[in-house]
Amino acid sequence: MTSPSSTVVTRFAPSPTGYLHIGGARTALFNWLYAKHHGGKFLIRIEDTDRERSTEAAVKAIFDGLEWLSLLGDEETVYQYARADRHREVAQELLASGHAYRDFLTAEETGALRDQAKAEGKDFVSPWRDREPTAEDLQKPFTVRFRRPLDQAVVVDDAVQGTVRWESSSLDDLVILRSDGAPTYNLAVVVDDHDMGVTHVIRGDDHLNNAARQSLIYDALGWTRPTFAHIPLIHGPDGAKLSKRHGAQAVHEYAEMGYLPEAMRNYLARLGWAHGDDELFTDEQAIEWFDLSGVNKAPARLDFDKLAHVNAHWIRLADEARLADLAAQDLGRRGTELDADGINKLVRAIPFIKERAKTITELADQAQFALQSRPLSLNEKSRGQLQGENHERISRLREHLASVDSWSVEILEGELKKFAENEGVGFGKIGPATRAALTGGISAPDIARTLMALGVDESLGRLDDALQQTK
Repeated sequence: MTSPSSTVVTRFAPSPTGYLHIGGARTALFNWLYAKHHGGKFLIRIEDTDRERSTEAAVKAIFDGLEWLSLLGDEETVYQYARADRHREVAQELLASGHAYRDFLTAEETGALRDQAKAEGKDFVSPWRDREPTAEDLQKPFTVRFRRPLDQAVVVDDAVQGTVRWESSSLDDLVILRSDGAPTYNLAVVVDDHDMGVTHVIRGDDHLNNAARQSLIYDALGWTRPTFAHIPLIHGPDGAKLSKRHGAQAVHEYAEMGYLPEAMRNYLARLGWAHGDDELFTDEQAIEWFDLSGVNKAPARLDFDKLAHVNAHWIRLADEARLADLAAQDLGRRGTELDADGINKLVRAIPFIKERAKTITELADQAQFALQSRPLSLNEKSRGQLQGENHERISRLREHLASVDSWSVEILEGELKKFAENEGVGFGKIGPATRAALTGGISAPDIARTLMALGVDESLGRLDDALQQTK
């Protein structure tokens, strides 16, 4: 455990009850950025006290998402359930100091009294709040409730929301230990954050009311409260709360859709936080710039067009061998496994197609022209484009290209223009037939880049095949 200190310590504390949601990923990113900005520590805690829903698969899904985003903790992961004895120890301290009490009401009795208080327009207060249990009472099951102060304002100076006030009467006497001795969420969070030395609790604003309850527990224990920062949730493009109807929600879905992790970090950082008008920036820049003062109070809206724009930027900057590997994985998920020759074709094509791709999936699709096996299967339209005068012209083009000593996009563009001039036609007369011969009609970049993507031998071989098939 980290000892409390002046070092900034943040934490990401997901409940492993499913996949890593895009909102959770952004919360993790904000915590990571804030810690790195201040030269502090970013910690991870798995809040696995819900034993039925906290499965190994769900824990793995959380870590898979965090690892894909490279948001790794600076210390060993803390598992909340393993710390239950420590939580119970603190509950006993609260009992001993009078800040908690034993409540012997059954669930049915509690429900009935709560309904009665609501009908009378009153706040529910357990009759055990001010009753001393007898030895006989202590033989019965009981919960432990936190004894909140009455008629007191609870004030939290939130780093995003500003000063927030609650009346303590509205907060109820929180159950901190269930009748089976299991600690509840708000107690466990306070104890864990304190023991981990967490200085800044950055989380979704759906936890804002918990800040009031948790602040009272900190105060009762004489512990220093952390700085709370409650960030607005992410909404869909229509402004409604993010849901399945808006599309992908889980981090792994974005990975499978062909987004790069660096693009997701860039986009998520900008989703609800701003540094001037900067839209595209590196991790290093985000760490240098990030502070809570730049976080917006209004909910952020997921914008798939902006995400695609950011992703296209990072695809253009990415290492080409890595892009080829990712594109091969994408094709594999869709049932197309590439052999070594296919991988080589993909690697050769990537530099000439990545400028147009917004996702890895698009990149893989745009590489299809290069992955075809010879001889290409020419459709009726392609065959028609290679008949008559065009057949002879493509034959001459093949010989012209074979005579070019050194191939580059610039050289080929010049040679193609020169060939068309020598033929006395505009290149529009030659282009469709050339494309048909080289790709069989499949979408491809401009002809100079298509030739470069295929390479000399493959390009000339495809032209020979097409001419042979359309004699």
